[in-house]
Amino acid sequence: MSQIMKGSLLSCSAVLLLLLPWFGGLAVGKISKDFSECLYYFYKNIPPRGIIGANYQPICQEYNNIYRFATLYHKWYKTPLFSAYILSKADGPRPRVNWMYEPQLVNPYFPPDMRPFPEPVPKDVIESQAVDNDYKLSKLTRGHLNPSMHQMGEEDRIATFTLTNIVPQEKGSNSGLWNDWEKKVLQRKNYCIGPMYVITGVIPYMSPSHWINNRVAVPEYIWSAYCCPEYSKPLPDHLEMFFPTYGAVGRNYRNSGGEIVPTAKTGENKGYEVSEMPLETLEGILSNRLNQNRTVNLFDSKCLNAKKPIEN
Repeated sequence: MSQIMKGSLLSCSAVLLLLLPWFGGLAVGKISKDFSECLYYFYKNIPPRGIIGANYQPICQEYNNIYRFATLYHKWYKTPLFSAYILSKADGPRPRVNWMYEPQLVNPYFPPDMRPFPEPVPKDVIESQAVDNDYKLSKLTRGHLNPSMHQMGEEDRIATFTLTNIVPQEKGSNSGLWNDWEKKVLQRKNYCIGPMYVITGVIPYMSPSHWINNRVAVPEYIWSAYCCPEYSKPLPDHLEMFFPTYGAVGRNYRNSGGEIVPTAKTGENKGYEVSEMPLETLEGILSNRLNQNRTVNLFDSKCLNAKKPIEN
């Protein structure tokens, strides 16, 4: 995956844009207008329908002159709405690297490669996106939407350490049940024949908004879905329901209501539960919670490939 160069990515017809209610007018930057340079990271080269938001900037996340994954980012709220990537199991440890930023959010004519934050951080960088000091001044962790353990090569793992791929996440969620979900997805990758497409995003608070450092919006929930269009068969009985696609929603706030993700009565992880669910259920939650009249479609054709599953 990491060898896919910019010039080899396919173009695609324009995708319908749908405005989210908590944002203003559409902001189209020069980083990418429609993910046209990194459509490879979406199933059938088609981004989600009904989930692109107003004032969000599509970013083809570039590191060392190679696109690594795709992110929809909001400059005002300084968090991504989602990151989309192709999962491949890490072949090494979590890298120890400095957090990076996106230069083209500062100025569209700056080089596109993500860069480590300079010291001191310039004012125009601080104004354009979240910076490391925002998280240092909070009790929340840096939650990867595209986690490093879902990327094989070292450079691909390093590329996940840009704050444009990060949302403020409660520690109990980040290192607890949400981490367990990420590991489950890794295990299910063993049954995929070919690529597994993953989209991970957030659900904002209805009202009022929650912030860290009065600058970075905190999500109430984190959601994720994968698409494995070709998979081995027969599957173990306990895995049949999870293919070709499945999803999950995790709580990022212990005191949220239980209408989306019910809470357990007891337990160490009480308040940070994760509910797994069919793709259609997740898409319905996103449509209802974002108060839209159109149906959210994360994967074209519901990830149903014309090819039959691979018989063992």
